[in-house]
Amino acid sequence: MKIGVIGTGNMGRILIEALLDGKAVSPSSMTITNRTTAKALEIQKNYKDIAVKNHSIEVAQESDLIFICVKPKDVHKVVKEIHPYLSEEKCVVSITSPISVQQLESVIPCSVARIIPSITNRALAGVSLFTFGERCQELWKERLVTLFTYISSPLSIDEEITRVSSDIVSCGPAFFSYLTRRFINAAVSETKIDEETATKLASEMLIGLGELLRKGYYTLPTLQEKVCVKGGITGEGIKVLESELGDVFEHLFHATHSKFEEDLEETEKQFTLQ
Repeated sequence: MKIGVIGTGNMGRILIEALLDGKAVSPSSMTITNRTTAKALEIQKNYKDIAVKNHSIEVAQESDLIFICVKPKDVHKVVKEIHPYLSEEKCVVSITSPISVQQLESVIPCSVARIIPSITNRALAGVSLFTFGERCQELWKERLVTLFTYISSPLSIDEEITRVSSDIVSCGPAFFSYLTRRFINAAVSETKIDEETATKLASEMLIGLGELLRKGYYTLPTLQEKVCVKGGITGEGIKVLESELGDVFEHLFHATHSKFEEDLEETEKQFTLQ
């Protein structure tokens, strides 16, 4: 199976490197391109057998499975460019949440899917979110799930929970990275600990927390119960969080969904005016 990737920005590169390092595919089976070719060539330095092309059309011509990893506003343009080179036997996958599989199927003659990856996939961990088009062949569904099992836990989702699922899986690492940095900065400013030590301790704590959850020793509620001894120090910290966090996460989801609605309107115009 020949795999093509159009767009080697942050998520495109993460997807490429995860699939290769996870041994899901070989470098010689992959063809990539990017608007700025230098970015694609940077990847080729580490994986010599990857083919780098100058245009998306060349990638579509040579690939059976094509990942479109560009910004939502550019997806329709790319699809129109590669349309003449898409036979019914091929499959196109978009990784951007505002583009629905229905929109893709309205302009693409082959199998279609949307797979939203996470930066955690780079560590061959985390979840990848799947939505298949109505015309997506069973063979391609099986191939895609098998492919992403090498780098993640594939999960099929309904269209209506696309945004919130992506918030948790794809945006979540950035949100919790920000919270951890604030946690570290507060420790440094309020105590005598230095930033390097605080960062090391916090990072190892998160890794350990993830392992506890992954191995099933605790759930999130039981973990809190085990650490939070009645009348103890952890309980005092939890009281502060309960009183000061307020509706911050509710506001977060309101903000992401509001931006998502704007993106939906913009992409809808493109596919309506095709």
